[in-house]
Amino acid sequence: MAASMVLTLVLTLVFSLLLGAVAFAVVMSQRKQRRNRAFSVITRGTRKEADGGKDMARQRADIARKLKEASGERQEKKKDRMTIRELLQQAGIEAPVSRYWTAAAAFTVVVWLLLTLLTHWPAIGRFFCAIVAFFGLPKFFLKWKAKRRQKKFLKEFADALDAMARLLQAGMPMSEAIAMTSREFQGPLKEEMLRMYENQKIGVPIGEAALMMARRVPLSEVQMFATALQIQSETGSSLSEVLYNLSGVIRARFKLRRKVQALSSEAKSSAAIIGALPVVVITGLYLARPEYVGLLFTNHTGKFMLGGCVFWMSLGVLMMRQMINFRI
Repeated sequence: MAASMVLTLVLTLVFSLLLGAVAFAVVMSQRKQRRNRAFSVITRGTRKEADGGKDMARQRADIARKLKEASGERQEKKKDRMTIRELLQQAGIEAPVSRYWTAAAAFTVVVWLLLTLLTHWPAIGRFFCAIVAFFGLPKFFLKWKAKRRQKKFLKEFADALDAMARLLQAGMPMSEAIAMTSREFQGPLKEEMLRMYENQKIGVPIGEAALMMARRVPLSEVQMFATALQIQSETGSSLSEVLYNLSGVIRARFKLRRKVQALSSEAKSSAAIIGALPVVVITGLYLARPEYVGLLFTNHTGKFMLGGCVFWMSLGVLMMRQMINFRI
């Protein structure tokens, strides 16, 4: 019996590693395709060598080259472990790292007490749950909050770019256009534009201030905007057409994302039903025959089988999520 349990655990671990490797490869391939699409949008004008468009083609090629270099540097940095301070900045939380660890420790104590009072799990099980509660769940919350903040930022970023482009065409300098944008918009966009304007006021070059904003909001669109500002500060070229093109790209991506969501809604509904079906069935059986299902919670073998079912169902849900989660 013990040998079979050990063999089952080893096979489960090997299969989990294989599934993790496949999921990682799929995610990296999607990111590479998304980055290549962004580069192709910027460099689409380089092939048109007409007499009136040579300067603009060279500008776009220069922007694409610098954007690719910056993206390469960002990918190298992403290979390192992201620090808690960077996650706090991306989530828009103005708090020291010590406060984060204090909150994580308090949350871990609450989880430990709840497991001790409400369950009869062995100490080793509670210990692993406490490790997850201390290191995993707070960081997951920060990443979720950062993603939510990035979505809010990107939702109004295209309108802000159009507003800045019109102000530039009217003769207003870029710093004042950024200040005007920070007054006209709300939410994360207002915060980032205001911080960028304040950094520029205290002597930070506008291109460097934009790169600092791109670190706090790690989106490809913000990286394009920062690269364009950096080139403008070095060469003095016009930004209005670049900003108009970038806003058009963002709107096109929003349109494509909504179309993909509409087309994949049926698959998402099917995945949700399949994932919820075991929970609904076991709940119904427990309400109808408690002694029939109670063995899974009282017997040692039943607990082991229930844990295996939860593990395999979680892997299946994650794989279905990767299959239907289209990134634009």
